[in-house]
Amino acid sequence: MNLDDVNARGLVLLGCGKMGSAMLAGWLARGVAPSAVWILDPNPSDWVQDRAREGGHLNDGTPAAPAIVLIAVKPQMMGDALPTLQALDTPETIFLSVAAGTPISAFEEAFGSTRRIIRAMPNTPAAVGRGITAIFGNAHVNADDLDLAEALLSAVGQVVRLKDESQMDAVTAVSGSGPAYVFHLIETLAAAGEAQGLSAELAMKLAKATVGGAGQLAEDASEDPSQLRINVTSPAGTTAAALAVLMDTKDGFPALLPRAVKAAADRSRELGK
Repeated sequence: MNLDDVNARGLVLLGCGKMGSAMLAGWLARGVAPSAVWILDPNPSDWVQDRAREGGHLNDGTPAAPAIVLIAVKPQMMGDALPTLQALDTPETIFLSVAAGTPISAFEEAFGSTRRIIRAMPNTPAAVGRGITAIFGNAHVNADDLDLAEALLSAVGQVVRLKDESQMDAVTAVSGSGPAYVFHLIETLAAAGEAQGLSAELAMKLAKATVGGAGQLAEDASEDPSQLRINVTSPAGTTAAALAVLMDTKDGFPALLPRAVKAAADRSRELGK
C-alpha cells in the first residue's frame, strides 16, 4: 500500500486538533489529495474548515473502505468517538492511533481482534515538522502497512519502530512528554537570567535560542552529546561551575530526570489499564 492507494481509497482523520492538523498539513504537502481526506471533528478549527472547502470532506461520513483511519482524539474522548468507526467492516483498512495511553488491545476490542492496528506516539514538534514518532503494529499488520504508516508520519518528522508495545510507555515519557520538560527548562533558564540582571525579554530570547540551537547541534553533530558538553566546558571555567550544580548526583539532573521520566511512564501505564 502507498500514497496512491490513500488517494484512491481515502484517509479518515478522527479528530483534527493541533496534532491532527499538523499531520494533515504534512500529508497535503506530500501529495495526499484534499478530496481523499475525510475529517470527523465536532469542533473543527478555521484552518480545518478551509481545508474542507479546498475539496476535503468535513463531518460527511466516511468512504466505504478507506486505506487508513487515523485516530487522533484525546483518550478521555475515545469512548464517544470510536462508535463512529465501528461500522467500517473493511479488513484492508489500517487503523492508526496517536492517542496516548490507549493500548492496541482497546482498539481490537472495539473493532475486532483481526483488524490491522498500529499504535503511534508522536510529539508536539510535529507542528513545525520536527517531531519524532514511535510506531508498533499488532499481529495482523504487515511490512507494507508499517511502511505506509511511516510514510505518512514522516511528513511531520522522524519515525522509529518499536520491538514491543510495552516500550510505548517509556517512549511516551521521553519523547511524548519530553517537549514539556524542555519548555520548562527554557522558562527556568530565562528566569535565572532575569535574576542575574537581564531584562525578561532578553533573558527569554537568549534561553529560547540557546536551547533551540543546542538541540539542532546535538542532532547534526557527529559527536555525541557527552562530547559536545565536554567541548564547551573549559576547566575551572564558567560552564564547569554551572555543571557542578546541574550534574550533582543528589540534587542535579542525574537524580531529577529519571524520577520525572519514571513518573510519566508510570502514569502512561495507569492510563493503559
